[in-house]
Amino acid sequence: MNENVYVPGPLLTAAKKFETALWNDSSDLEELRQSISYGAVGATCNPVIAYTTIAKRPEIWADRIRNIAIAHPTWSESEIGWQAVEDMSVEAAKLLADIFDKTNGHDGRLSVQTDPRLHRNAAALADQAEEFHNLAKNIIVKIPATKTGIEAIEIATERGVSVNVTVSISVAQAVEAAAAIQRGLEKREAAGFDTSQMSPVVTIMVGRLDDWLKNVVKRDKIFVDASALEWAGIAAVKRAYKIFNERGYRARVLVAAFRNVYQWSEFQGGNIVVSPPFAWQQIIHNSDYEPVARMSVEVDPHYIEQLRRIPDFNRAYEVDGMSIEEFEGFGPTARTLRQFLAADNDLDVLIRDILIPAQ
Repeated sequence: MNENVYVPGPLLTAAKKFETALWNDSSDLEELRQSISYGAVGATCNPVIAYTTIAKRPEIWADRIRNIAIAHPTWSESEIGWQAVEDMSVEAAKLLADIFDKTNGHDGRLSVQTDPRLHRNAAALADQAEEFHNLAKNIIVKIPATKTGIEAIEIATERGVSVNVTVSISVAQAVEAAAAIQRGLEKREAAGFDTSQMSPVVTIMVGRLDDWLKNVVKRDKIFVDASALEWAGIAAVKRAYKIFNERGYRARVLVAAFRNVYQWSEFQGGNIVVSPPFAWQQIIHNSDYEPVARMSVEVDPHYIEQLRRIPDFNRAYEVDGMSIEEFEGFGPTARTLRQFLAADNDLDVLIRDILIPAQ
């Protein structure tokens, strides 16, 4: 083979072949530029990702954070950190603006997550979502799939915010969130507003469900075929996707929290967003995998039978597996929310270390 001949990798091949959208699970500018070359048409972010991006690029962010602090001498570490996150998001959004324009808002979105510390206050979540929405024309805002978050999702959607539902692990959460988005869109349209450029998504964090079930199996001493534990999140996404289509929900399903390459390959061919971290994109890009349409291929019934031995899988897989009041207490949801809250604290400490170095 002529080494000078460019051969597109599986990511770009899939992006050209299917309507399945690739987003980058980071707003790091260098990673996002490379991801766009792989066919990415959007990006996501959360408190953990934001903290990691700032921490790993001190040559960029240390001086910028000091300048924010100088410009706002009374601000707390938290306010300074969130301003840095906003700045990061606006810059990343510019890289996607052309895609936004070409697709009339369907893609070209940059996700900004609402402050996890507001998770008990629907009005505050909706207000911050609207604030972030106004940072750039192509911002999409993350709100958690908790009881309070579902209320905020409907309010924010009615105000014209494109929402990316997060901290969502189960079919029940995804369906409830999609219904809330639908209600918000219908209210906005009834009030005479155009919603054609709104493009909401509902995340299912596939790897976090798999992680949780692996812990549950060990904790509760449940004997199952271990290979089935790699398929729980995939099964939940495929079931939610089918329900979204049956009910005519406008929101797309988004897949996040990768743990294996199946969590990309199994969703090709669907009208769905797949958002792997950049490291996983590199693995896929450098492989010899030939993308094929697999969204309509059901998960092996043997795996489903094995997974059904785990009560928490049934809670996550069934559309009525949990009530809305149970969402926040569901193991992997609670664990994710706590991790995001901890990342806020970590960002505060990082800002403090930059402004007041240890002696």
